Amino acid sequence: MTLTTNAISKIFGMSGAPDDPSFTPIVQLIHVKKIDNKSTADDRYRTILSDGDRHMSGMLATQLNYLVENGTLENNDILKLDKFMINELGSGTKVVIITSCEKLGTESNRLGNPQDILKVGAVAGVGGGVNQSAAGGGGGMYGNVQNQCGMNQGMNNNQGGMSNNQGGGNPYGNNSAGNNPYGNKSSGSPIVRTAPTGGQQITPISALNMYSNRWVIRAKVTNKSDVRTWQNAKGEGTLFSITLLDSSGYDVKCTFFKESVEKFYDAIEEGKVYTFSGGRLKVANMQYNNCKSQFEITFDNNSEIHLDEEGDAIQESYDFVKIADLENMEPGSNVDILGVVKSVGDVATIISKKSGKEMTKCELVLEDDSAAEVRLTVWGKEAENAAQKFAHCPVVAFKKSRLSDFGGRSLSGGGASVNPAMANAEQLHQWWGANGNKTQARNLSSAGGGGGNRDTFESRKEVCSIKQEHLGNNDKPDYLTFKATFNFIKREKAGGDDGGGCWYTACANSGEPCKNMYKATQTSDGNWHCDKCQQTYPNCVRRFIVSACVADDSATTWVSLYNEQMELMFNGVTADQLYTEFADTGSKDSYDSAFLKATYTEWIVTCKVKQELVGDETRTKTSVVRMSPVDYAKESKNLLNALAAH
Repeated sequence: MTLTTNAISKIFGMSGAPDDPSFTPIVQLIHVKKIDNKSTADDRYRTILSDGDRHMSGMLATQLNYLVENGTLENNDILKLDKFMINELGSGTKVVIITSCEKLGTESNRLGNPQDILKVGAVAGVGGGVNQSAAGGGGGMYGNVQNQCGMNQGMNNNQGGMSNNQGGGNPYGNNSAGNNPYGNKSSGSPIVRTAPTGGQQITPISALNMYSNRWVIRAKVTNKSDVRTWQNAKGEGTLFSITLLDSSGYDVKCTFFKESVEKFYDAIEEGKVYTFSGGRLKVANMQYNNCKSQFEITFDNNSEIHLDEEGDAIQESYDFVKIADLENMEPGSNVDILGVVKSVGDVATIISKKSGKEMTKCELVLEDDSAAEVRLTVWGKEAENAAQKFAHCPVVAFKKSRLSDFGGRSLSGGGASVNPAMANAEQLHQWWGANGNKTQARNLSSAGGGGGNRDTFESRKEVCSIKQEHLGNNDKPDYLTFKATFNFIKREKAGGDDGGGCWYTACANSGEPCKNMYKATQTSDGNWHCDKCQQTYPNCVRRFIVSACVADDSATTWVSLYNEQMELMFNGVTADQLYTEFADTGSKDSYDSAFLKATYTEWIVTCKVKQELVGDETRTKTSVVRMSPVDYAKESKNLLNALAAH
């Protein structure tokens, strides 16, 4: 195979990314080796690239690691470098960072007799500028290779993508401190109203790496948080974060602290496009970051941010999931949702369990043409403006909303795009106007928690299904509904530490964050202390926690019941009432009587089945999340309908 003449000399003469994005040289990978580097969490692979005359060192961007790990890239392969940049390491040493490439084939041996360019220098007369004919000289040599398309398609995927339809960019534009309008705090508006000039080249977010420190990205602000307060041992301050999306389809999370909050918060607007430079990269903690980039950016007071009013618009890309399909997805997933806002709830204020701060929320109900609806919660200013923003049943697109199994299936998100200009949004709008608003949608979000479906006669199962279908053995919980009789209810305490009853002592605070749910411990002076809210109260609230055996004609199983279910079974009698009577009289007659009346009663029960680790043993736990007494008239009608259908 023919390599691009003088490719290494041309690359070595560059700084940053090529000025001409059409320069895609063909070189040979004569060596690739994993670097033993314990300072970073990600593996890195060193490369040596050759044009048959010169060779130089390089690195694979981490998003391409999989190509070495799955055996796609090996020594002596022929590569076309679609995107790359040059890092200067000092003392004349340069490294080429490969961010996108295409494998064209392989050779059994090294082509030519390449010399180290650091020792022999570049070919005379060849500099960093690339003329069009030289760049294109190697570009068309492999047009007749039969397997080229197949190989290219295999590498152009979502794992990090060998090739995007996105031009490269120079992250090392003229970005001198002398041109920084933000170096002085007394400067005027922190956001210049036009994009910077002077030939600055743009770095794709996908090409950001720890080896580049002079980059400029052009991106759209897709999400902007409220200003939050933080406090730790080192001090306190304010912060806010934004999410940036560029035309490569990559997004990245960015954070501003302290003085930069005052400088940039009011000037940055969600939905607008800016150029950004002067930020500090760090490896993202992907447990708390759902952006595509493996890095996060921290901006400070010296960062440069320019509004770009003249450049091309950046369109967000979505991978929409139908609302009905949310039932089959893993809780904790991030999903893109397109739906009609069927209703807007009241704005409410809660206390964050994590920070203890007040948060504003508003619940929307979204529906789509899959005949299902789901509850989605928005927060902060978006919640405060929800009544106006989501009025008149608009079509909305939410990107990366977080899926929860609390209350069936529900979503939490922000940064909605209202009536987006896309074909599927227009189709959904027409469907809603024609007959969608008259359809009876299935509600995946229930107020009582657990199980997305409302309990229908047709969806019921038998108790034996828990074992026969191996429910709860997956990573996510399973739900089922059955009709069963409570043939035994344990009366011994299952979680309490006073009075011998099956209850536990909970915090007396009925508001946030405790809501009478978190355990309270009695102090030596007789008061009750809650570790959750760090408050001490003169009394506590007792809440039921019970184990019971239920049965139908197929099998029996043990289930756990909690306060709401037990109060329903006991006809509204609370744990505090049973405890008080016992404490006053010393008699457990009322306590025993409540259990006797509840035994051998028949209920429609919805349960969550999930594996839990108890000590070193994995057990399947079945918990009641919802129950209702049997309506025998309705039950008889359902049975008659079922018989008639068969």
